[in-house]
Amino acid sequence: MRPRWDPREKACIPVLTLDDRLVELSLVDVLHEADALRSVEGATPGEKIAVIEFLLAICYASGTYPASAADWPAWVDQEHALRPAARWLGERPQDEVWDLFHPTQPLGQNALLAPFLDEHGAGPAQLVIEQVGDYNQFFDHHHLDHPRPLPAALAFRAMLAQHIYGPAGRARISGKATLGATITNLAATRLGTRIRVIALGVTLGETLRLNLAPVSGPSGELNLSWTTGKERRGFTRKPDGRPVSGPADLHSYLGRSVLLRPTPEGDVDRVLLGAGELLALRDEHLQDAVYARRADGSAKPLWASATRAVWREAHALYAAVDKARSSKSVNDGATLYRRLALFPAEDVAPEPGQQPARRIELWTVGLVAKQTTAITWVDGTFPFAPGLEARLYHASFRGSEVAEFVAAALYKAAYKAWTVAYPNPKPADKNGQVARFDARSRHWAATREPFDLLMDDTTLGEPVQECLLDFAADVSTAARRFLTESLDSLPRNSQGAKARSAALRRFDDELALPKAPAELRELREERA
Repeated sequence: MRPRWDPREKACIPVLTLDDRLVELSLVDVLHEADALRSVEGATPGEKIAVIEFLLAICYASGTYPASAADWPAWVDQEHALRPAARWLGERPQDEVWDLFHPTQPLGQNALLAPFLDEHGAGPAQLVIEQVGDYNQFFDHHHLDHPRPLPAALAFRAMLAQHIYGPAGRARISGKATLGATITNLAATRLGTRIRVIALGVTLGETLRLNLAPVSGPSGELNLSWTTGKERRGFTRKPDGRPVSGPADLHSYLGRSVLLRPTPEGDVDRVLLGAGELLALRDEHLQDAVYARRADGSAKPLWASATRAVWREAHALYAAVDKARSSKSVNDGATLYRRLALFPAEDVAPEPGQQPARRIELWTVGLVAKQTTAITWVDGTFPFAPGLEARLYHASFRGSEVAEFVAAALYKAAYKAWTVAYPNPKPADKNGQVARFDARSRHWAATREPFDLLMDDTTLGEPVQECLLDFAADVSTAARRFLTESLDSLPRNSQGAKARSAALRRFDDELALPKAPAELRELREERA
C-alpha cells in the first residue's frame, strides 16, 4: 500500500511559540495559531523562507489579504486575520489532492517522471540543496545514491526550498532517456539569484500580514502538482517564461520537476529532479527587491555574495522606504517599502533608549552558489521603525562607508609592508605575500557586530552622529589591532621593524586623509 502524507494534517512545520517552545504543527494549525507563534524555524534560512512563501501562497489563494493599500496598516494589526485561510485550507474539496505520495497528482511534484524514477533517481539527499554538492557526493563523502531515507516532513520542506532557491546548472537526469533534452538544464529558480526581503513582526501572524499585499487582479491558483491546474512546459526545447496568473501562483510555482519515492513507512528513499517552470517576471513580482549597482554601473536586485556581506548594502532598504514616503504614489502599496511607508511617522523621535512605537525587522536571505553547488546561505536582520528611515539610512550608509574606507586602508598598509619586506619579489609570489599582511577578512568579520549595535542605537533614538563616532572608533581600533597582529610574522630584525613601522604609519595616514569619512577624521583630531 502506498502511504498517504498530507501536510494539512501532519505536523511538519517547526515553529517557535511565544513562550519559546519549539514544536511542529500542520499547515492548518500554523495558520490557525499564527498569532500565538513567534516564527517559523528550520535548518537553514532558505528552508524558513520557503515555508513562509508557501504560507503566503495559501493566504492569497484563500482570499486572505488586505482589501486595499489604505486598509493595509490596520489589517496588519488584526489578530486572527489569518484564520479564514486555515479554514479554507482544511475544507478543500476531495478532488483537490494534497497528498505528497499520490500516484498521479503528488503534491508539488511531476508525476510524469514516475517511469524513470527507479532507474534514474538518486538518494534523497539530492533534494537537499546544501547536501547535493556536485550531484555526485554528499558533503560528508557518501555517494549520492546512499539510500538512507529522509522523513517526509523534511522532504516536503526541502522540496519547497528547491522550487524557489534551486541553483542553475546541469541535473543528473538524462533528457535522452526521459521527458526530453532540456529537462537536464536547470535554470536558476525565482529567488536563486537575488536577496529576498521579509518584514518580520512580533508574531508569525504579523509577519505574514506584513508581507501580504493588496491584490488588484486575480489572486491566481496554487500550484499543487505538475499534472493539475494550468498546462505546464515541455522539455523538447527551452520555453519562454509563462505569465504569472497572480500572487498565489507566484509564491507556489514549481521551479523544479521533482518526484519522491516513498517507503512503506512513509519516508522518502529516492528522488528524481530536473528542470521546472520558467516565469516571465515583471516589476510587480519583485515587490520586496531593492537594487544595487554592479561594477559596470547597471542596477540589479541585490544579490548574495560570499565576499560582500548584506549589511554593507543595508542602506538600500531604508532608502527604498524613504523614497516611498516622499513619493506621490505611496498609497498604491505596490512594493513592500511603499506599504511600510503607509505606517504613520508620528513617533519619529523617540526618547533616547526607548523602543519606537512600532519596530519591524527586515530580514534578508540569499543563496551563494557556483553552478549546482550551494556555497553558503547569507542572511541578516536590520531594524526598521516608521518615520526613522531617513536616520537609519544615514547611519547605515555612513557606517558602510567607514567600514569600506578602513578596509581599503588595511590593504594599502599590507601592500606597504610587502614593498619593504620583499624588496626583490617574484611577480608570481606577489598576491600570496601581500595576503600574509592583509587583515581585511578579520575586519569584515568583526565589523558586523558594531554595525548591528549602530543600527539598534539609531532605532532607539540615540543621536546618529554620536553613534557613528562610536562605530568609527570601534572599527578603526579593531582594524589597527588586526593589522598589528598580521605583522607579527615579520622577522625580528631591522627589515621587519621597518616594514612594521611603515605599514602602521600608512594605515594611520590613510585615516587622516581629507577624503576619509568625516567620522574617522574627527577621531584622529580628538586623539591628536
